[in-house]
Amino acid sequence: MAQILLPAPSPAPRVLSTPRRALRIAAGLACVPYLSLKIAWIFGSHIGIPAGSSLLAHRTTMIFANGLTVLMDATVLVLVLLLTRPWGLRTPAWLLTLPMWIASGLLVPIMAGFPLQLLVKALGGSVEGSSDGGGGKGSEEFLHDWVFVVVYTGFIVQGIALGSLFVLYARDRWGHLWRGRTGDLARSGARGPRVAAACAALLALVPVALHVLWAAGSDAGLNDARAQERTTSFAVLESLNVVYLGAAVAGALLLTFRWLPALPVKVPLALAWLGSGAVGCWGGWLLLALLVGGEDLTQRLTGPMLLTYSVHMIVGLLVAALGARFLKERAGSTT
Repeated sequence: MAQILLPAPSPAPRVLSTPRRALRIAAGLACVPYLSLKIAWIFGSHIGIPAGSSLLAHRTTMIFANGLTVLMDATVLVLVLLLTRPWGLRTPAWLLTLPMWIASGLLVPIMAGFPLQLLVKALGGSVEGSSDGGGGKGSEEFLHDWVFVVVYTGFIVQGIALGSLFVLYARDRWGHLWRGRTGDLARSGARGPRVAAACAALLALVPVALHVLWAAGSDAGLNDARAQERTTSFAVLESLNVVYLGAAVAGALLLTFRWLPALPVKVPLALAWLGSGAVGCWGGWLLLALLVGGEDLTQRLTGPMLLTYSVHMIVGLLVAALGARFLKERAGSTT
């Protein structure tokens, strides 16, 4: 009897779990308020923008800036698909981790800073100025307060959903790279990582000192606009900048020198990832905002501010490079 050759059955499609499906929906919905406002502003709407706001002074610049931020937030939707679709597992590592590092670096300061600003306000502290991480003008002349609440709440939800999806994805694809404790890692004879970690730690002392001064109430090195924003809220944000720098440096030092052998590998990796992203990406964003908005004499970049945000970027990139090198070596040793 002739045999009937049937085609081999196709592999079952990857079934998305209920938690991941919920996180994907939450991330998508959280992008709607921000994208809606930005697109409305591009097409000429003034919703949420008070009369006399500096945003209305330069129409071309506003369109360019809003178009750029629309693309940045739309990237979140692409990342969500990469993290939840089967083809996302075949994506080159750098093509996913680089935008995820940038996204986490921009979202973490908002996720930490905005709730603390609301707490400061609830406790009666001074919160004069916008809730933009310290890089903008006062909300009374920039945007209506409700815009910050709506947009930053959306950012926080995006950060939680996107971060959770990335952790689940990374656990499935690269979970073996951060198993064990730092004391179990093979000792490397290369001096490069130790020198880089030490340099990052030494460089971080400069912005740490300035952030401590500014948090304590000093206006040394600040431009006029920032000096007028020295409120309780401003002090909180400056204190958080010290925390981000500390996290980045601690992650780098613990990974390279392994001073705490009982510490799980994932702890310094998480510190290096979150700290370097917040320091490097947010520092670069503030630097760009100040350079672009430097037509107003009160907003022009001062030498200490330029030094601070430039060192932020250098420290962030150094620590990120150390983390990437560690993971590459770890992947080679576990194959």
